[in-house]
Order: sequence, then C-alpha cells, then structure tokens
Amino acid sequence: MRLASVIAAALVLMAAPASAQAAREDAPAADIQPRVDHHVRQASTQIEHFEALVAGDCPRFTSPNEWNAYADGEIERIVLLVAHVEQAWVEAKRTGDDDVRRSAKVPRRRMDEAPQILTKLSACAETNGVTLEPGTVYRRIERELPRRQSEIALPR
Repeated sequence: MRLASVIAAALVLMAAPASAQAAREDAPAADIQPRVDHHVRQASTQIEHFEALVAGDCPRFTSPNEWNAYADGEIERIVLLVAHVEQAWVEAKRTGDDDVRRSAKVPRRRMDEAPQILTKLSACAETNGVTLEPGTVYRRIERELPRRQSEIALPR
C-alpha cells in the first residue's frame, strides 16, 4: 500500500464525522479564513522540511539507536503534516465560502508527493544499516492521526 493511499484513506475517515457537523454550520468566512491559514502555514512548514529532506543527502548516524530517534522524529512530522492538512479542510467546511475552501485544498494537492518522503527515508535507513518497514509507518500514521489532529485543532 502506498503512503498516498493510506493518507487519502485517513483523510476520508477523519472527514466523515466532521462533515455532518460541518453541514450544519455556515460560519462567516472572516472567522474561518484565519483558522484555515494557520493550518495551511503549519502544513507548508512541514512540506518545506520534507522537500529539503528529499532533495538532500541522507544524514549519517553512528548507531541504529540514533537513526531510530531521527526516523521517529521524521515520522512524527509526517503525522503532523497530515493532521494540519486535514484540519485545514475540517475548518474550511464550516463555511460555504469557496475561496476559503480553495485555500484549504492547496496543501492537500501536495499530498501526492508523500510517497517520495517514505522512499527517501527508506533509502536513508539502508544507508545507515537499518531498514524502514513501510507497513509499520502506514500503521503508525493511521493510529496516531486522530490524536494528533485533536491536539492541533484550534479552540472554537
């Protein structure tokens, strides 16, 4: 299973409960746009980090434990990225304003590039003498996404 497929499935599952509530709300765009912008900025920060990761050389570590700590941090950043992308959309659905909704979709379009991140991390793991099991990463994203999204959601 590809990372993009897992991320897409997680986004659909996360959006289902929120969509019923969102359908009942029609908040003013002026109230929602700053909330969407916050999540888009946070997602953009993560996207920039991963663009540099994919384009750069693999970091080298002296032990598997050092690599594992690094990889855990990168996977946490993937979870954070997906959480902010999804939360921007959850917020945007609270208004009928098309411009707000379009702005929330900008980072979602970039999620097709997500498999490159995992490919790079796998290659870097091999460079450091360890393996990165994609299935483990997918399951971790699925497991941690709801918690992470609830942590980054802005209070209403």
